[in-house]
Amino acid sequence: MKLSELNSGEKAYIVSISGDSGISRRLLDIGLIPGTKVECVLVSPSQNPKAYMIRGAVIAVRNEDALGVDIKI
Repeated sequence: MKLSELNSGEKAYIVSISGDSGISRRLLDIGLIPGTKVECVLVSPSQNPKAYMIRGAVIAVRNEDALGVDIKI
């Protein structure tokens, strides 16, 4: 399952991050590392971006970037 598929209120754990090395590095820098718990807390009216609670901070991630993040519920 991909991070972009998570709906508001759902929680999951990061399994892996793939894709463009620049985006992957930025996602790792904001705390999206394997094993991290993440919760979708807000979805914009257009469904893009979505806001996620990651290690105590709310971070907005575009769906095209979230497609490179594998999760498990």
